[in-house]
Amino acid sequence: MTPDVHIEPATIEDLSSLTELVVDLLELQDDFVPDPALQERGIRHILEEPARGRIFVVRAQDRIVGMANLLFTVSTAMGGFVLIMEDVIIHPEHRGQGFGAMLLEAVIAFAKEKDFKRITLLADRLSNDSQAFFQQHGFQFSSLIPMRLILTTESLSES
Repeated sequence: MTPDVHIEPATIEDLSSLTELVVDLLELQDDFVPDPALQERGIRHILEEPARGRIFVVRAQDRIVGMANLLFTVSTAMGGFVLIMEDVIIHPEHRGQGFGAMLLEAVIAFAKEKDFKRITLLADRLSNDSQAFFQQHGFQFSSLIPMRLILTTESLSES
């Protein structure tokens, strides 16, 4: 790994690079249809309001090659603040170089430093490689399963 690789919080100047990464990630999933305008709006919500969360990026030679999106919430079960981690991606050209491990280590260090009680990860069910990667870094499967209700204009008008 080169010395000009580092992990840091994203800024609003990173918006277009982050949007590209998230669009690339969503193209791999069956649950979502990528829409760059929506992805940019969601990322902007986080970057412009730090109380909502943080986005950490991997910079290699001043280029963003990876990211992790952390959203802040409270768990009554844990009695404190917890993180929901989504949009964890390393650009395909930069995988296998340790950047993902660096990113996770930075996220975990941030969570410990800020006294978060848990990190809940949303991982792609169909990617055994990504699940194995997260397990290598201490993540475990939960007996809870994610469920969702998507609220769109159409679903609201049908109820």
